[in-house]
Amino acid sequence: MWERIFDSMIQRLIVDGRLEITYPDGTRRGFGPGGEMSAALHITDQATLRGLCLYPELTLGEGYMDGRIEIGGNAELEALLKLLIRNRKPDAFPAWVRAVDRMRFHLRAIVQRNTAVSAKSNVSHHYDISDELYRLFLDDDMQYSCAYFPRPDLSLEEAQDAKKAHIAAKLMIEPDCHVLDIGCGWGGMALTLARDHGARVTGVTLSENQLATARARAEAEGLADRVTFELRDYRDVAETFDRIVSVGMLEHVGVPHYDEYFGKVSDLLAPDGVALIHTIGRSAPPMAHSPWIHKYIFPGGYVPSLSELAPAVEASGLWQCDIEVWRLHYALTIRHWRDRFDARLDAVRRMYDDRFVRMWRYYLTACIMAFDEQHQAVYHLQLAHRRDAVPITRDYLHPTGKAAHIQAAE
Repeated sequence: MWERIFDSMIQRLIVDGRLEITYPDGTRRGFGPGGEMSAALHITDQATLRGLCLYPELTLGEGYMDGRIEIGGNAELEALLKLLIRNRKPDAFPAWVRAVDRMRFHLRAIVQRNTAVSAKSNVSHHYDISDELYRLFLDDDMQYSCAYFPRPDLSLEEAQDAKKAHIAAKLMIEPDCHVLDIGCGWGGMALTLARDHGARVTGVTLSENQLATARARAEAEGLADRVTFELRDYRDVAETFDRIVSVGMLEHVGVPHYDEYFGKVSDLLAPDGVALIHTIGRSAPPMAHSPWIHKYIFPGGYVPSLSELAPAVEASGLWQCDIEVWRLHYALTIRHWRDRFDARLDAVRRMYDDRFVRMWRYYLTACIMAFDEQHQAVYHLQLAHRRDAVPITRDYLHPTGKAAHIQAAE
């Protein structure tokens, strides 16, 4: 029964390219008219076949993690995900799959209700697993967010430096101005703003691992008198700041809290201050978050569409001084991460089992495909109370900064 249902679903789904499937009994079937795209997978048991009919997206990720769906290496996994994404049409799936997807979308305001307790738990799930893992594939500064590639051939370190320089320029950092870093990670942005731009920075995080590492880095660099890191929810901050920066944190806020988030940014920002919010976003209507990503990678996380953020920004009373869209930069970034992860698999396997390795590889590859093949990008929201808080053109950005030097070297 499940094989017939699965065959019918795949026949409706694959209208471009070719998908070869090996079933649990060894039978092989091909779907699709052929063309430039082709991929193959092997389903090893009936339970997985049933799961693909009932919960296809979740089961595909879990099956790959567990070795119950055999796909191959990175190139084969990437080819499969690209084929599925380009052919993805809701009406190709059975009615029950569409119903569950609609339910998940409409329940996101409940599922993503991130209280102070659940927010810390969600952050710990991902960021407190091991700093050593992240050191294996991130750049030297441990920037776990989209880098900026004025040229695609930049190294990861150069592109992350360019990202930080671009953000600092947008913040118009002045010596001794007080900066709040919401979701400060391992401290790289805060330390850069203090060391290279003379700012005083308060960084807040909910990750105990990140807090310990950030504090140790500040001490080691002699910046502990200029940078303070705290284990604190941004909602509990009460001071006023000259500048506010938040990189890769808004994705953890959740749909029910956007008014609260931007309202808090408005409350904490000085009358002549500038805020820069760097976030992943969808350049398309909202959709349900990936159930696999939600379960295994980022519980409570969500990639918002700009249409979901705009009402909250407008309600905050802040001026939208600039909104910049970074296309494809994150795909380039994550390819660097995946290459480094694979190059250090021996070290990863000393810490984790093969199931974790496959989970992480699936996560990185799925994210590459999200930015390469779907309506996913990175937004820079530059906000202020005053419309003239920043220049009215972008000419002030990087006149002699790192990004300008990188571009000039081209």
